[in-house]
Amino acid sequence: MSRCIRSIVAVSLAAGVILSCGGERVTQSQVADEQVGQPLSKLAADHHTSSAMVMATLRQDDAPVSDATVEFSRSIAGQTPDYAWSGTTDGNGQARVEIMSHNVSGYYQARAMKDGNTIGSWSSIPINGGYEVMLDLPVGGRAHVMGSAPIRPEEPPTQFTVRIENISPVFPFIASGAFAVPSGADSPGPLPPGQSYGFSFEAPPGTKLSFATMFVQSNDLFYAPDEDGIALWDNAGNRISGDVTDQIMLWDSGTEVNQPIGTGADQAPRQSGANTGAADEDNTVRIIRGDDIPAVDSVIRVKITPSEDSPTGFGVQIENVWTGEQPQLLAPGVFVIHTTPAPLFTSGSPDTGMGLEALAEDGNPRGLAEALGMHTGVTGILAPGVFVVHKESGVLFTSGSPDTGLGLEALAEDGNPAGLAEMLSIHTGMMGILSSGAFAVPEGADGPGPVPPGGAYVFSFSASAGDRLSFATMFVHSNDLFFAPDEEGIALFGEDGSAIMGDITSIVQLWYAGTEINQPLGVGLDQAPRQSGPNTGAPDPDNTVRLATGAHIPAVDSIIRVTITPGN
Repeated sequence: MSRCIRSIVAVSLAAGVILSCGGERVTQSQVADEQVGQPLSKLAADHHTSSAMVMATLRQDDAPVSDATVEFSRSIAGQTPDYAWSGTTDGNGQARVEIMSHNVSGYYQARAMKDGNTIGSWSSIPINGGYEVMLDLPVGGRAHVMGSAPIRPEEPPTQFTVRIENISPVFPFIASGAFAVPSGADSPGPLPPGQSYGFSFEAPPGTKLSFATMFVQSNDLFYAPDEDGIALWDNAGNRISGDVTDQIMLWDSGTEVNQPIGTGADQAPRQSGANTGAADEDNTVRIIRGDDIPAVDSVIRVKITPSEDSPTGFGVQIENVWTGEQPQLLAPGVFVIHTTPAPLFTSGSPDTGMGLEALAEDGNPRGLAEALGMHTGVTGILAPGVFVVHKESGVLFTSGSPDTGLGLEALAEDGNPAGLAEMLSIHTGMMGILSSGAFAVPEGADGPGPVPPGGAYVFSFSASAGDRLSFATMFVHSNDLFFAPDEEGIALFGEDGSAIMGDITSIVQLWYAGTEINQPLGVGLDQAPRQSGPNTGAPDPDNTVRLATGAHIPAVDSIIRVTITPGN
């Protein structure tokens, strides 16, 4: 059966049975007087229509008969029936049969076969070339034409162009936050001797830790590593562990003139209000030295401990170890995990105005923590993917069911669409698949590769009424997440037959493939940018394809924008 005819019948059925026949009809007298026994060449000269579509419904005792073969033969006096056209009934007892010959119009015989036996036969069935015929075939009864309508010529296919754009922000920081509650306390506050602040985070190889906490008995001094931070992984790929106090220094933020330690009227414990001291003539961030400056390790101790529960997890303890007469306090601070230098300050340069001044002068980390948070996250990267034009649902996956093993796993875990693209191509014409392809070359690029923020994939295809579009592209900083519409795909035409156009991002969702256990986004060692090789992660205990949900999952429209444009 041609795709054209299938589409026409589907449209007719959706609209309901058409009872009016219209057009030229074959009558009993015409068949008897003009056609019976005439050679095919003569009939072809008289009638040029070459096909008809029959939608036959097979019933027995008013119940549909499924898995039966319905066959048709032209009725010609004196000739043995030649059942040249057939179809198989579905669960509703319906079979679509396309009749094609030099001259279709005339009377036909039909029979139904099931399990090798004839269960029914009918004669004197009028069928007109160029028509769709709705036919009722009751076993033991007479055939009845329920209605017919002219076969309408198929509209030419519409060309569509799809653009999948990466609109993700570029995040320089992998993690950040504030520490404010002393160990054993219920609320934020300064850190007295003998107590500690603690915080934890996930960080992949190549990252560094920076933090800042105020030396309270000062105008604008703070403890921090140097501007490059503390490397969290060694050259052998192992997490560091232990006391890192020797990498901590006491810094002057350069925002307020320095008064004697522990006595200045504009220092936090004694000042009348926040940000009340005079401006420092040297406005650069710099290491502070002086006879009245206590040694770093007499005030603060910093320890880093790898997490036992996560291969990329760390815990940090910042302890106040002061034992002198005048109590020295530390204040709430901030931390940030980064790969580029100077996230908090640059030595020898003025404060950047992100909030370090309030932290160093008043022990208030809120502004700096919020500024860091705006630049903290997982930068979205898209990988080469596949698209498919189809009729039936579930051609790429079925929500709530395991991956079918046709290649989605390699696409979702490793950004490799080759296997899935090949399987879709092999199955074209089956499973409702009409056409398919891969998109791998970023717009403007010379060869295949991932798409970073600001880039896009673009692909085109042709489709007709009733067709749907599915596609899939990996969210790279994950174990097995991919962007795709749901299993039904995207309807390419509206109910009025118009082609869809514009932004269709709202139809796209983020999915787990269910093939690899999930690690923290942008950090996991078994995620494509960091894994030792393809398909290296442990299996997911939940092996079903399902929507990705949770506070750690980015909003789809914060990473990807999908637009579609029709036009031939």
